[in-house]
Amino acid sequence: MKRYRWLGLLLVLGLVAGACSRSDDSSTSNNNDSTATTTAANKACDGVALQATDTGVTADTITIQVTADTGSPLAPGLFQGNVDALKGFEKYVNANGGIGCRQLKVETWDSKLTPDESKNGQLNACSTSLAMVGGNSLFNPDVTTLNTCNDSKGQPTGIPDIAALANDVNEQCAKNAYIIQGIAEKCPTGGGVPSGQRDLIAFVGTAKYYETLTSPTPLKGEFLVPGDLPTTVQSATYQIVGQASVGVQWINDGVKVSGRSEQSAYTPIVQQLSSTGSNYVYNGSNDKVMIDIRNEAAAQGLSNVKVWSCSLACYTDKFKSAGSSVDGTYTWMQFLPFEDKGSNAELDNYLASVSTPDSFGAQAWMAAVLFQDAINNIVEKDGPNAITRASVLQALSGITSFDANGWMGAKNPKGGFSDCMVIMQANGGSFERVEPTEKGKLSCDPSNLTTVNIDPVAAAAKVQ
Repeated sequence: MKRYRWLGLLLVLGLVAGACSRSDDSSTSNNNDSTATTTAANKACDGVALQATDTGVTADTITIQVTADTGSPLAPGLFQGNVDALKGFEKYVNANGGIGCRQLKVETWDSKLTPDESKNGQLNACSTSLAMVGGNSLFNPDVTTLNTCNDSKGQPTGIPDIAALANDVNEQCAKNAYIIQGIAEKCPTGGGVPSGQRDLIAFVGTAKYYETLTSPTPLKGEFLVPGDLPTTVQSATYQIVGQASVGVQWINDGVKVSGRSEQSAYTPIVQQLSSTGSNYVYNGSNDKVMIDIRNEAAAQGLSNVKVWSCSLACYTDKFKSAGSSVDGTYTWMQFLPFEDKGSNAELDNYLASVSTPDSFGAQAWMAAVLFQDAINNIVEKDGPNAITRASVLQALSGITSFDANGWMGAKNPKGGFSDCMVIMQANGGSFERVEPTEKGKLSCDPSNLTTVNIDPVAAAAKVQ
């Protein structure tokens, strides 16, 4: 049962898609990289005798920690991209003037797909680092240390958590957490974790675009739900309801799939797609699921599905090189894709600094830029000896709109989604832009977001 549980949670990767900017043909809002802001902040360092100011801050260095699931034997290297991004950011920043008038030092912690190691990572960061930055730990249910660990003066300040992605609602709603990935939950302002029937945010811009491809025939089909665990099923429910609210006709309340399954497991799903005349499939799971069902559809000669769509989890080298059977599959994100190299300086910095870029690493780099912005704001306002955990948290609370220097669409890092997207399509072993078509641009509209009111636990019980 334990092995089953861990493998199931890997499917949560398919539930996420990032964050993005403004109006249908908006270009990125800021094409500046982080070097310029660092240079401006460093002017406040001239003639200042630097001091140690808090845990992780010496006169010479600022230490941060990236915590990610990398070493589990069930998924070796799962979020290695997050670690690679932060180590690349460390080299990049130090080669361009440092941060907070100091050199950046990045420590790593392997959370190993376990809640115990996620908690141990918090404890380690509390004793060594100014902040946790760029992390991605799927199991993070106990955030007590995150919220309350002592700073160097013995105050229970906690530690800033500027995460690339937070799957666990406890981390999503932690008071010290600021997250790049979009968050559906509207966390209680007084703290705690939401439950029962409540409002959640769903991104529906992709479904609205797909409707234009089949108009006047409505989208009709199946939502593939990562089904190994209650939590992953629940995370799909608001997306299912959200897409239905803009006209998608589901033939079921969702169908559970597993990344552990063989291709034959998709035979009955493909048969039902054929018998119901469905024209739409949305995969909320991982790239393997989409590869398998597309191979099975090809084997059965299924031709009535016009729109095969997947989340950011299919924006992988593995998927685009999976052969002609996956051609035509749409995948979407809320930041400029790697194919847009040359259109945005921050994107280019990431691609030049990391040998193996991936989507999770991209969001980790964005988290590092958010941390850098907070440090620069402190230095410009109060000087380099004002950098503490408390001042970082205060600075973060003042950043209500963040776009990673134009790489991603603007969102509040404390929660919610951006209303922007880029839709790509796999063809011939590569990804091609389809919406918007112009390099360096995002498609943005407030109507891409909707609010649904459901009880995810009750809704998940209806998924077969």
